[in-house]
Amino acid sequence: MSRKVKIILPSILALVLLIAAVNPPTDRYFEILKNLDIFATLFKEVNTHYVDEINPTTLMQAGIDEMLETLDPYTNYIAADDIENYRMMTTGEYSGIGAVVERKNGISTIVMPYEGFAAHDAGLRAGDEIHAINGIPLEGKTQEEVRFLMKGQSNSEITLTVKRYGQDEMFDVNVKREKIAVDSVPYAGMVTDNIGYVRLTSFTQNVGRSIGIKVLDLMEQGAESIILDLRGNPGGLLHEAVNVSNVFVEKGRKIVTQKGKVRANDWTYNTLNDPVDPDIPVVVLTDNGSASASEIVSGVMQDYDRGVLIGRKTFGKGLVQIERPLSYDAVVKITTAKYYTPTGRCIQAIDYSNRNEDGSVGKIPDSLKNEFYTLNGRKVYDGGGIDPDVEVEKLEFAPITKSLVNNDHIFYYATEYYYKNQDLNPASPDELRLSEADYEDFKQWLSGRDFDYVTRVEKETKKLIDIAKEEKKYSQLKSYFDELELATKHNKERDLETFKEEIKMLLEQEIAGRYFYEKGIIESTFGRDPDVQAAITVLNDPDKYQSILNPN
Repeated sequence: MSRKVKIILPSILALVLLIAAVNPPTDRYFEILKNLDIFATLFKEVNTHYVDEINPTTLMQAGIDEMLETLDPYTNYIAADDIENYRMMTTGEYSGIGAVVERKNGISTIVMPYEGFAAHDAGLRAGDEIHAINGIPLEGKTQEEVRFLMKGQSNSEITLTVKRYGQDEMFDVNVKREKIAVDSVPYAGMVTDNIGYVRLTSFTQNVGRSIGIKVLDLMEQGAESIILDLRGNPGGLLHEAVNVSNVFVEKGRKIVTQKGKVRANDWTYNTLNDPVDPDIPVVVLTDNGSASASEIVSGVMQDYDRGVLIGRKTFGKGLVQIERPLSYDAVVKITTAKYYTPTGRCIQAIDYSNRNEDGSVGKIPDSLKNEFYTLNGRKVYDGGGIDPDVEVEKLEFAPITKSLVNNDHIFYYATEYYYKNQDLNPASPDELRLSEADYEDFKQWLSGRDFDYVTRVEKETKKLIDIAKEEKKYSQLKSYFDELELATKHNKERDLETFKEEIKMLLEQEIAGRYFYEKGIIESTFGRDPDVQAAITVLNDPDKYQSILNPN
């Protein structure tokens, strides 16, 4: 028997004895003891008799993951090896070079250096290919192996062998690893002369204080109203959702209540401080990626009629998790309670396992929803996410546009554009607009590159043909199907013109990132972002803003 198994089995048996000692021998605890005993003996027999050598850690991890999957999607086991990545998600901090690195065409590539951190200071740029780390070639290595080589203690030095566009020879770049604190507020600025905009990507430690400072700064710049962008924000720390709400909501207001099986986990969170401004008009942008803490803030702003929600229904995660330490530095994240907005709504999706293809909540029958009322008497509902006050249709890209993005043609063209236009010195992303000649150059550039796609019409046509074949009617309808396939077959040249505006938008966004980094990418979209434009329209019309919050 392996040493690992010798350690695991006594641990399981010790747990069995502990439960037996602490709890009375009721039927429930007898079932627990019985099944733990079965599990331990099963593991022993498999390890002894299975035809191949087994990996105890892999087998146990699979068992744990499958067990927890029967509960809910958010009760998770985090092994010691994964703790660092988990901590980064909750704190926004990690030790590294300060750059987003992704695999492109099989090569580890800098996608975005964080401005002001080690990679940026060392002169690394988006598009730089990393071919070796500390002299170790990366060819054939998995993404996980590359991440392992990137990791190290803060202040330790790492040597990257880099290939840059336009340069024949590779060169070495020495970068000192450092503690990286990813900014959860990557952008705060003015979208018009009188409207400020704040982007919040996650609820990490102290983000409420950061939002308050940003809002004050925007007000000093002339902001008379604020857009708070929570789109794609998956949540984070619950107390920071309270702090972000407190930026706009008066002291002493109830923000969120959590209730669970263990009464000790029941808690009501109120605002503790005076707000930055309790009256400044606010629009909160949401979509189906706005989850958990984002939904707390959205629910608070809606329940107190403190701001207008614009966008799409939120994700629908109304569950609270706590961390519990396990042996060998592992952690389990357990769902212990559901949370409720000030009106008493639980926005947890009734069936969290049944979602639309894009992750959004499916349609909830009205009979399963409960009705609540905001401070001004507006009707709001529970049962699955928070409905916006003003719904804006989701911006959907055409199949050709998605193909260009997925095949990294947008990314590589932006890199080439940047190096071919070194004489440009734009003052803002607004100056980086592609001319007709530029777009024609892009089309010519694409002519030598592979990409393809299938439209929805083509997919549905193929389904229809398959049905005809199943029902043995294809032969008599073949001529019609031939005409239909010819009529619906996509044409790249035509689609490049038809969807030119959205393709140009993504090209300009990527190019802006080369000159102005993450802030440039965000700022580049303002003029063509339907959610932002809807927010500007509402905030520039005080009567409309008030009519949404006070419909009676």
